[in-house]
Amino acid sequence: MRSWSGRTRGIAVLVPALALLAGCAAGVGRVPSAEGPAPTVVPAAWPARDTDYPPPAADSSCDPRESLTPMAQLPAPGRMPAGSTMAAIVERRKLVVGVDQNTTYFASLQRHSQKLAGFDIEMAEAVGLALFGEPGHVSYQVITQAQRIPFLEAGTVDLVVNTMTITCDRKERVAFSGNYYDDGQKVLVPFDSTAADIADLAGKRVCTARMTTSIRTLRDRGVQPYAVDNWTDCLVALQRGEVDAVSTTGALLAGLAAQDQDVRITGPRFTDEPHGMAVRKDRGDFVRFLNALLVRMLQDGTWQKLYDQWLAQPFAEDRKQGLGKPPESHYRG
Repeated sequence: MRSWSGRTRGIAVLVPALALLAGCAAGVGRVPSAEGPAPTVVPAAWPARDTDYPPPAADSSCDPRESLTPMAQLPAPGRMPAGSTMAAIVERRKLVVGVDQNTTYFASLQRHSQKLAGFDIEMAEAVGLALFGEPGHVSYQVITQAQRIPFLEAGTVDLVVNTMTITCDRKERVAFSGNYYDDGQKVLVPFDSTAADIADLAGKRVCTARMTTSIRTLRDRGVQPYAVDNWTDCLVALQRGEVDAVSTTGALLAGLAAQDQDVRITGPRFTDEPHGMAVRKDRGDFVRFLNALLVRMLQDGTWQKLYDQWLAQPFAEDRKQGLGKPPESHYRG
């Protein structure tokens, strides 16, 4: 494994961002204080354990892009059907959404405003506007990838909008909206790496987040998965030379690459992953509401406007290959 000693430029770019993200870089060594010796720097990533992998699906024959049929017509904001999930949220005057806070382009803390911004945040705000008719009613709960399903099941959040791939095993525990963007897994490597794709990393250490689809895919591809709680820890691990590459969906990797000019994304997509907004398994009425909103956003150009604002840049190469198009969903019931 190569060492990145002396690569201070990339690390200097990342450290200010990490300082804003309280708690998002668990495991990264603390900044030494003026008094006493510097603390031991612990690894940013660890060899993946059995508990880092999501459980396999009992039934893998589902259609990930299939979701419940949208409501025939969206209700007026503030006037939700009596007894519905949406009515309870409106009565409470607050929609609680589980999001990330360190994913560039999707949900990251802005240094100048100290507010979250990105494609996922825009989607959450659109849901809030459809429910309440005015901004200011969305409360964000920052969660890790591994916390997405448990927080929904516990009722801690109403909705998760957190770059969540729709899979058969996840459908057994939560309900998904239709597909709101497509992506696929790629690889991020040091700029001078000779790796051209995932096949070139066989037997190598590759970092990804625990309890994600990415970590299971890596295990099946013959690499050594290294796990973290947050994506920025993967970039730190790569900068330190603890891993040879990082792998997850292309847009997430583009967000990491934007923080360090000495890394690059290589190779084609080797997975096809629809992404959805997730709610509790028994909230079918909310799913139909979300799907009606998605249909409207696709038809009136809102989705395309948000995509162009946040994802046109990270998906630029994919669009040249005919990818990065408006998402497709299949509805039933």
